[in-house]
Amino acid sequence: MLEQFIQGTLTLFGSGTSVMIFFMGLIGGMLFGAIPGVNMLTLGAVLLPFTVAMSPDNAVMLFSVIYCAGVFGGAITAILFNIPGAPENAPTCLDGYPMTLNGQSGKAIGAAVSCSAIGGTASAVVMMLFTGVVASFAVRAFGPPEIFALIIFGLTVSASIGAKTLWKGWLSVFAGLMIAAIGTDPIGGTPRFSNGNILGMEYQSYYLSAGVHFIPMILGFFAVSEVLGQAIAISKGERKRPKVNIEFPTIAEFVAVRWTILRSTLIGMFAGVLPGIGATLAAFLGYSQARQWSKNRANFGKGEMEGVVASETANNAATGAAMIPLLALGLPGGALTAMIMGIFQIHGMEPGPLIFITSGDLVWVTFAAMFWANILIIFLGWLQTKTVVHILRVPFRWLAPGILVLAIIGSYALRNLFIDVWVMFLAGVIGYMLRTTGYSAAGVVLGLILGSIGESAFAKSMQLLDYDVLEFFQRPIAATLLILSVVMLVVSLVGEWRQGRKSAPIEM
Repeated sequence: MLEQFIQGTLTLFGSGTSVMIFFMGLIGGMLFGAIPGVNMLTLGAVLLPFTVAMSPDNAVMLFSVIYCAGVFGGAITAILFNIPGAPENAPTCLDGYPMTLNGQSGKAIGAAVSCSAIGGTASAVVMMLFTGVVASFAVRAFGPPEIFALIIFGLTVSASIGAKTLWKGWLSVFAGLMIAAIGTDPIGGTPRFSNGNILGMEYQSYYLSAGVHFIPMILGFFAVSEVLGQAIAISKGERKRPKVNIEFPTIAEFVAVRWTILRSTLIGMFAGVLPGIGATLAAFLGYSQARQWSKNRANFGKGEMEGVVASETANNAATGAAMIPLLALGLPGGALTAMIMGIFQIHGMEPGPLIFITSGDLVWVTFAAMFWANILIIFLGWLQTKTVVHILRVPFRWLAPGILVLAIIGSYALRNLFIDVWVMFLAGVIGYMLRTTGYSAAGVVLGLILGSIGESAFAKSMQLLDYDVLEFFQRPIAATLLILSVVMLVVSLVGEWRQGRKSAPIEM
């Protein structure tokens, strides 16, 4: 393996064209990941037609590097402006932005840079070592019932993220699940909530038949609501301008969160290797488990560096793992890996077990590119930190219009539907109300994203199990995850009840 990795590295950096494409993907992925409203998928869609003229190894390598860099890039705006560049960066906002308000923006970005590189590099190594073994196990062991059970487990352990109480967290998640149901039934094609009767008036929306996309919702909940909140604070004379700070975390601080890094790396790899799950659930699970096990649990949501470490390690650890089922079995785990599969087909190849025999050079160039991309994220990210934090010096009255313009462009460019812009602004108002009343915008986003995936997995499971719900408990992995979900729910309810008793006034 070492010889193949060295050969892949020499091939990668042995040609001026390959080096140029490598750095183009690295820098482009970081920039598109950091711009609100656009992401690595936008860049991938723009570049996909040009891959026809590239060699297969350069084309696949380019998109692999964009994948690694794009997941990290979204952390920058999440930390500085409370605007996640991608759904998987949403949990980073919960502690990253409060750290910025506390004058620790440099430390937050430094933690995100370092832990993104750690998680991504670790997953790249695992990808090189165990691609065939891990992919075959994941596909054999995880069918639709197991995927559905995993999503239920993820919702259970992550429901209270960003909410003041467990009940408000669950209500937020349920709201997201309801929004995810808008559109068309994925199995029968039946319209849902896109036509009906409101106050005696019939309505029918062609636009809602396609559902509510999560990108305008995320931009509204985080970008627009933040601008609205800051504007209200300025009008009341309560806004405190964030301090510009470039103090990086110390080695001692990283040592203190070493178990969080390890735990989130494992969570990210586990979630990434499962088709359709990916970095978003990995980030939420990593964050929720970090809060569950942390000695500083009370500080989460107030500017705890461990929260940034957990989410950014987990979502980047999912990148290399997501390539495992694609290369070993030809199963794309997400939108960008589906584009990579398209590149294989454009060049007359099919990913799968034979790809290691027929195109071993291409595979190892890809492995080497993802490994070195994660290593270089450390250096480019730290350089970026020294410059990007100075954006905070820009007066908010100039910064706010720029944020809104980028958000409008991002929401409209997604599907070229103006209704997405209205959805974004409506979500912005609702997001501000959620924030001021203790509900969780992150919980709504989690329910919205996982709702459609979970519904599809449940429908497939019912067909597979002859519509017998009890059959879930005949499958060991699914049964274990569902039982753990119930246990976690009971533990959370008991903890909430005890907390309520402690805070209740004592009657005399």
